[in-house]
Amino acid sequence: MMQNTPVNHARQLDRNDARTLMLAALGGALEFYDFVVFVFFAKLLGDLFFPHGTASWLAQLQVYGIFAAGYLARPLGGIVMAHFGDRTGRKKMFTLSVLLMALPTLGIGLLPVFAQVGMLAPLLLLLLRVVQGIAVGGEVPGAWVFVAEHVPARSVGFACASLTAGLTFGILLGSLLATALNTSLGDATMHAWGWRLPFLLGGVFGFLVVWLRRWLSETPVFIEMRERKALSQRLPLGVVLAEHLGGVAMSMLVTWTLTAAIVVLILLLPALATHNFHIDPHRAFLGNSLAALALCVGCLFHGWLCDRLSAARALLLGSFAMLLITWALFADMAHGGANFLWLYALTGFFVGVVGVIPTVMVQAFPPAVRFTGISFSYNVAYAVFGASSASLIGLLADRAGPMAPAWYVVFTALLSIGVALYLMRRRGASALTSRV
Repeated sequence: MMQNTPVNHARQLDRNDARTLMLAALGGALEFYDFVVFVFFAKLLGDLFFPHGTASWLAQLQVYGIFAAGYLARPLGGIVMAHFGDRTGRKKMFTLSVLLMALPTLGIGLLPVFAQVGMLAPLLLLLLRVVQGIAVGGEVPGAWVFVAEHVPARSVGFACASLTAGLTFGILLGSLLATALNTSLGDATMHAWGWRLPFLLGGVFGFLVVWLRRWLSETPVFIEMRERKALSQRLPLGVVLAEHLGGVAMSMLVTWTLTAAIVVLILLLPALATHNFHIDPHRAFLGNSLAALALCVGCLFHGWLCDRLSAARALLLGSFAMLLITWALFADMAHGGANFLWLYALTGFFVGVVGVIPTVMVQAFPPAVRFTGISFSYNVAYAVFGASSASLIGLLADRAGPMAPAWYVVFTALLSIGVALYLMRRRGASALTSRV
């Protein structure tokens, strides 16, 4: 199942590699910021884009429905952009995805609200959110493939993890900006025009990243395939579904772990801590900020571990550690949360095992259909599990008690442990030491 493409295995990371990683991570951070900042202003958007007098819970449900539409649109964008990425080049799609994110983000910041245009306002918001989903569906898998095919073989794990750290930094950036704006501008100003600022900023910075990515070059792997006329002559998705279902299944399982870890432990946990365990909201936010910072560091650590031990072993160790710390964090909250801050920070660090997951997926598909294989697996799994996570976790917490979200994360961690053991058993202790 694992695939090899021998491209300069001996060299070390150089200045060009560092520039590629920096621009990729910067673009990923801004793109994820653009994608998730929506949720930090969900209450305001519910007030502004739906009729006055709409029940608060219904307005929030409608806004979260629009938010989820972005997840559901991801497979469409990912599959289409990956098709052309495997056929015409990685760089073109890598640049296009940022442009497709910058335009609708800027557009959201300029939208008229319900009081101005009536029901056209939420319809336009939905349309722009769908375009955002299409963009991020191509950006994340494309960025992983782009950096993995640029850097030395011995550094693929760290490169993919660096990009993943950039993506998670985008979440932290959105959270910090939302807090700063709400604190400094106040409720009235935020309703009047303040809510537009994070979207306008995201759009403008997105155009800056588009310009910066002009300086990136096509990946050596793609250039080599093009020169050898080894590009897929068949429909890439057809090849993936016909010949690489094992890679698809494995990639979907580890993506499930990724969605549970990010959505439950980073995005939703502050609300769970406040409502289900009565943790002070300010303390919950501080813990979330510490966890997000620790997550960035944890991604880099697990990427380094991946290159030193193998992706299978790093995935095994990291998933087991995340399982243990998740249970410890929830148990502490259930008993008053005396150790909440440091346990949450440690949880964020071990959630960094998600930095190993792109390396597992990169190595699951041959270069000719790699972009399509990762994009299809990742985006379909994220659409299913990511879009449903918030509702599912709320239902589980309500029906099965406040510890239920921990059980959900533990279950998905066990899935990744199973994948790691399968790979180690299939290929031996060095199952994933083969490189891109």
